Amino acid sequence: MSDLLSPHILAELVTAQPLRRDTYAGWTHHRMTRNQFVPAPRLTADQWGLMTDRDKSHYDLHRTFTHVNMPLQETPMALKVSRLVNRRIRNNALKKKDATLSGVMVSGWGYQGKTATVCEVASAFEDAWLDIHGFRSPDAVRGTLDLHAPVAYVQTPVTATPKSTCQAMLNFFDDTNRSMTLPQLVHQVAQSLEAHGVKALILDDITRLRMHRADDQDTLDLMRAFMSLNVTLILVGVDIAGSGLLREARWNAKKRQWVFPPSEQARVFGLEVTQTERRFDLIELEPFRYSTSPQIQAFIDHLGGIEENLRLLESWPGMLTDGGMPEYLMRRTGGVVGLLQRLIEDGAQEAMDSGQEFLDESLLDEIVISLDDPSRDPAAGEVPSVPVGTTRTRTKKVKRGRNTTLDDRGPAAHAEGA
Repeated sequence: MSDLLSPHILAELVTAQPLRRDTYAGWTHHRMTRNQFVPAPRLTADQWGLMTDRDKSHYDLHRTFTHVNMPLQETPMALKVSRLVNRRIRNNALKKKDATLSGVMVSGWGYQGKTATVCEVASAFEDAWLDIHGFRSPDAVRGTLDLHAPVAYVQTPVTATPKSTCQAMLNFFDDTNRSMTLPQLVHQVAQSLEAHGVKALILDDITRLRMHRADDQDTLDLMRAFMSLNVTLILVGVDIAGSGLLREARWNAKKRQWVFPPSEQARVFGLEVTQTERRFDLIELEPFRYSTSPQIQAFIDHLGGIEENLRLLESWPGMLTDGGMPEYLMRRTGGVVGLLQRLIEDGAQEAMDSGQEFLDESLLDEIVISLDDPSRDPAAGEVPSVPVGTTRTRTKKVKRGRNTTLDDRGPAAHAEGA
């Protein structure tokens, strides 16, 4: 029982508000704490039964935190993305010659782990970069105290304009000066990226830009121009190839990259320093497939990783990977990592609440995958369609009674059982 979190720490977990990654403080907190969560210890039903009601309550809460904070698993699809993003950031950061750096576009439908994958790679890069340089910018001007931020994460505004996008970038550095013209904002962003030693700029939800709007065309033009500042631009979005972002680009078969023309708009604001074309690698983060033996095995391996992190008292090896369960889970989620995670999270909570303490098709049939998230823009394809699952009527068989603090039904229930 020594691995149980103390009530004090559990209370902090319950009340703590997650920090947004699109600020320096939030990004730093994410980077430094992303691997620090301690999962609940694995207990049997008999061990759970010997605990006091209070300890059962704490352990069940710890289990819930474990189920909704499972570690990011490395899938074959995510590994391809990780390698490309890591290679591009690291190689560009070490370049000393005066050249416009190539960027990366990471595409894929909603809930497929694009942001999580890119942020993990960027966090690992920043850890290593800070360690190599003693947590100080190698390009810092002597006597200055600018914070060192090798990675900046910015979320594209829902209604993006060049001005609002610049403001979002400045928000990352907690620069709240808003009484600026657009040329002044552009200049301020350029200064901030250079002063803080930014090597990689992540622009998430980039397909919120609607390329039929003039403001959005100018915004994309402006963001491409920031590549002149020795910054690796990582654009993350839904269906980038079909969004219109590549409308002005041409495919360079020799370099195997998408090439954009020089930024006309940015030169007006004095940011464009060369005529070099901007180049991007475009990579797609796809869902799991279930057609070939390697694809099936990759999905089963992923389910095995999820199973290893579940803390259900009556679970067993192969609960998610044996029999028809892999095909069922593929049918329910279409192989989309985020949908699978949501189904398992909700299913695990239902298994705990009902006392069943294991997952099967009958229980999961009752789970409706809900994707209500105000931070996502359905119009930009950030919310995928959910495969329709079958719903069965089952009789719940409660294997044991439960009496924890969180399940207390009030004085009436106690009076009834007296």
